[in-house]
Amino acid sequence: MNIRIFTAIAALGCILSVSCHPYNESANKKPIQKTPPKTVTTPEQQKVQEERDRMKAQEEAKKKEEMKNATPETAGPNTPSGDTPKPPIEEKRTDYAVANKVPGKDGFVFSPYNNKVVDVRDIPKGTLVQDPTYTGAGKGYFRVP
Repeated sequence: MNIRIFTAIAALGCILSVSCHPYNESANKKPIQKTPPKTVTTPEQQKVQEERDRMKAQEEAKKKEEMKNATPETAGPNTPSGDTPKPPIEEKRTDYAVANKVPGKDGFVFSPYNNKVVDVRDIPKGTLVQDPTYTGAGKGYFRVP
C-alpha cells in the first residue's frame, strides 16, 4: 500500500515539475525566409517615381542650404540660430455621426447606430454624446443635432 502511494506521489511530482517548464515550439520549425514583395511597375510609373525622388532630393538640398545661410537676424529675436520655429500641433479630430431628430418630440433623437430613441434634453447642439443604447465593442459617440 505504501509503495503505491509513494509511486503516485512521485508520478504527480514529475508531472508538476514538467508542466512548469515552457515548451520550445520553435525548436522543430525551420526558419522561414521572407522574400521582399515584388512590385510590377510600368516604365511610366518608374519615371514618375524617379521624378518624385529627384524633386524630394532637391527640396531637402534647398532646406539645408537655407539652414546654412540663415543668420540670427533672419531667424528672429527669440529663436536660436539654426532652429526654425515649430508649427503648432493640431489635434486630430475624428468626425462623429450626427443623430436624427424624432419628429414631434423636442429633446429626443434617433441613435445613428441602432435607431433607438435617446433623450438629449438640456444638451446643447453639436455636443458629443455617448450613446447609452450602443451595444458594440467600442463606445458609440454621436453629435446632438
